[in-house]
Amino acid sequence: MDEDKSDELSEKIIFAMSKGYDDLIKYKKSKDSPLVVLRDGKIVRIKLWEEDSESSS
Repeated sequence: MDEDKSDELSEKIIFAMSKGYDDLIKYKKSKDSPLVVLRDGKIVRIKLWEEDSESSS
């Protein structure tokens, strides 16, 4: 029974993190603000509005 609760909790955590990520992306796009991430030990700014135009072409 503890394993069932653990699986349910894991699913809830994953769902919440996914929703948080989606909300962050929407917010950053609405403010035309770059997403700042750490990539290969370097700080990188990703301009989300440019990512959309590249993927749609």
